[in-house]
Amino acid sequence: MNTAIVIGATSGLGREVAVGLASQGWKVGIAGRRMERLDALQGRFGAEMMPCRQMDVTDASAAAVLDELIGETGAPDLLFYASGIGFQNPNLDEATEIDIVKTNCEGMVRIVDHFVNYVKSRPDVYRKGHRAHVAVITSVAGTAGLGAAPAYSATKKMQSTYISALTQLSHMEDIPVDFTDIRPGFVRTEILNPDKNYPFVLSQEKAGRLILAALRKRKRTFIFDWKFRMIVNFWTTIPSWIWERLSIVRN
Repeated sequence: MNTAIVIGATSGLGREVAVGLASQGWKVGIAGRRMERLDALQGRFGAEMMPCRQMDVTDASAAAVLDELIGETGAPDLLFYASGIGFQNPNLDEATEIDIVKTNCEGMVRIVDHFVNYVKSRPDVYRKGHRAHVAVITSVAGTAGLGAAPAYSATKKMQSTYISALTQLSHMEDIPVDFTDIRPGFVRTEILNPDKNYPFVLSQEKAGRLILAALRKRKRTFIFDWKFRMIVNFWTTIPSWIWERLSIVRN
């Protein structure tokens, strides 16, 4: 039986992937801050197939909670990190910016590093023929700074760069783990402002199907959907001195 742990399974893409994997017969450990939502999700699949733990990734105790969850699932084939927050913050409210940095950067580093070190400690499980898989939800926003969301853009760039560095490190140190950087465009989840209109927005269900397909292929980087792949390919060619003067990049 394949096993996975999904961090940030209470809503959005984390929840969608947890449901998708469990529906395919995976044993899925789930974690997040809102226990009532974890309990409701667990009720669909049963405690044996979907153990759950309350976790705040910004708290130092999160690593120990991950260990508890691994104790219930067994050595996971996949760690899926979807925990994250993001807000447009053109007024630069400091508390908002710092909260985004703590959740998206500190939280991801804490959980992903702890899992990679766990993989290194289990040569009896993880080796050339059985590599672990770490996938992280970043964003197309990480490919260029968006003035309306400075901290969100920067933290997503940090996540992508960190995954790239860990990929190199895994080759340097012969660590049996593969990494996937999942960069969505706009997906109709709770993170989007319901009062605003977003271009090329995808349903959560369609996004979940696309992510599951990318996970099966262990894609190194996955931007979705095709419209956002075209957009990202275009805006990465724009010189920074032009991009930084574009006042129309807002929503």
